[in-house]
Amino acid sequence: MNKKHLAGYAILATAFTVLGAIAGVRQDAKGPVTTSYAPTDSRAHTAAANLYAQSLNDLAGKPQSLAQWKGKPLLVNFWASWCAPCVQEMPELSELAARDGGKTFHVIGIGIDSPTNLAEFAKKIKISYPLYVGGLGATDLARGLGNANGGLPYTVLIGADGQVRKTYLGRLKFDQLRADLAALKG
Repeated sequence: MNKKHLAGYAILATAFTVLGAIAGVRQDAKGPVTTSYAPTDSRAHTAAANLYAQSLNDLAGKPQSLAQWKGKPLLVNFWASWCAPCVQEMPELSELAARDGGKTFHVIGIGIDSPTNLAEFAKKIKISYPLYVGGLGATDLARGLGNANGGLPYTVLIGADGQVRKTYLGRLKFDQLRADLAALKG
């Protein structure tokens, strides 16, 4: 990694840390800042279609088409290894994904970090769902899915029909998430 990329990641990490801290301070005990979306006449949201059009590397460096998740209920978690709330929620998110086993929904993680940092993190903490390297470009992808402030963690719930159902900015409250996932099935 050259110095230009390293400096870019450092600046981005600092910006996300500040934005995350601001979002964290503004949150109350109710949990993350959430946004619910109205249906779009059973047509996929443009943001979800854009997500499915992406190809990101997995942690082994192999390109993976996100189109493989099209037509399946999906929880997309944007995170970084330097983001404390991201790291704190990942074990419980991993347990939730493992318990369901893809029967009713799938979870993927998109890391806004360097491939090296993400791979080192994954060696320390075992995660049961696929992790992809989004790098700096994933910031734009998250913004397209409603993350105007660029804070992390940022999670997006997408129905099998490609409609964005809800977004969560900040650390997840899992009781709330389980209720949203149950409503997704119904």
